[in-house]
Amino acid sequence: MGPRVNTSILAERLTGMIGPRASVARGVLDQHGQSESHYRNLPPDIVVFPETTQEVVEIVKLCASADMPIVPFGAGTSLEGNAAAVAGGVCFDFARMNKVLTVHDSDMDVVVQPGITRKQLNAELRGTGLFFPIDPGADASIGGMTSTRASGTMAVRYGTMKDNVMALEVVLADGRVIRTAKRARKSAAGYDLTRMFVGAEGTLGLITEITLKVHPVPQAISAAVCSFDTLQDAVDTAISVIQSAIPVARIELLDDVMMRGINAYAKLGYREAPTLFFEFHGSETSVAEQAEAVQAIAADHGAHGFAWAKTPEDRSRLWHARDNTLYAGLGLRPGARAVITDVCVPISRLAECLTETRRDADEHGFIAPIVGHVGDGNFHMLILIDPAKPEEAEGAKALQARMVARAIAMEGTCTGEHGIGLGKIDYLADELGEAVDVMRSVKTALDPNGLMNPGKIFASGAKV
Repeated sequence: MGPRVNTSILAERLTGMIGPRASVARGVLDQHGQSESHYRNLPPDIVVFPETTQEVVEIVKLCASADMPIVPFGAGTSLEGNAAAVAGGVCFDFARMNKVLTVHDSDMDVVVQPGITRKQLNAELRGTGLFFPIDPGADASIGGMTSTRASGTMAVRYGTMKDNVMALEVVLADGRVIRTAKRARKSAAGYDLTRMFVGAEGTLGLITEITLKVHPVPQAISAAVCSFDTLQDAVDTAISVIQSAIPVARIELLDDVMMRGINAYAKLGYREAPTLFFEFHGSETSVAEQAEAVQAIAADHGAHGFAWAKTPEDRSRLWHARDNTLYAGLGLRPGARAVITDVCVPISRLAECLTETRRDADEHGFIAPIVGHVGDGNFHMLILIDPAKPEEAEGAKALQARMVARAIAMEGTCTGEHGIGLGKIDYLADELGEAVDVMRSVKTALDPNGLMNPGKIFASGAKV
């Protein structure tokens, strides 16, 4: 990046272009510098609220001429500082680009703008017999979920964002607009540009339209919960279910510490022990068969109290508790902040990774509940720290580093779904080595001036 145009001059130009939808108000800037992560607030210089792709193009061109960094912003729920403005610049808040543009019922796909959230999308789809299943817990924007390659609780059945994004419209750093694919369910036409932008965290361009697969609403849904004496027994149950080819929709693990948290948060009375939450989708008959098969497998591994949640109200209560594990975990230490980890390993190594990580946290005196999408080997530890004690932050950082090193040694990854953002830049290099230089070459080719979300994925001088 070269010398910038004065911020006030750029703000005047943007105000002339889109009026009050360009803001330099301190409250608006601070709101866009924070997220659900533990990183400090890093606000932009200007926030814009575009309403059309053409407006995005014109603003990008203006930013490029002013050598001003460009940072995309969705719902502010990211966990690795993915939308932090480490170099200031212009934040593109896509909240006003939140429409469903087209529903193709027969093809089971939809075209949406990036600012729509997953709950808004499913509300729009109500009555079509279709739904969008990717559920990261938070009501994240579809653009943010695409940019971070999100997944969540139903990935074991429906895949992640990379499996459900069919095509994108993207505005590049020089203002060009490209479409990465058509709506065909498969294609062998050149490079897979769609997958390149899915997970790029806004470092290659701004996503302005997304074509998504959607799925038929299941005829029947039921859920169940059961506890175990050890993490090993719980994980072995999950692995056996997967290896038995039972098409379970969700398998979530909460350890004993997290169960204590959600009991207090959601006023539940579950046994405070390692616990699996299941959900089954299908016909009435298939759901009953799936549940019976899982119950038998769980019993073989010493499960306690296989309890059903068959009504929508009971299921909603159960999954509301699961979706709010961040807040339930924070309740275990009032006033604490959570350093949220996110590793994924082959499922055959999951029990080993989980138990070693649990032991490591306990030996170092941390309150650190664990929750995992164990059907695909992904789990998170919430390391609770006192923000007024730097030594705790350093201890948590060291604990996370050991956890990541453990996962990578087991042929896993430093991030299953949160992305690299600010916090995992060094880990990415440890995991992929020279492949990171290839990524950097792609970044340089598409964004030679380094304006697109600088400081993410690749090293920068920013202090976080």
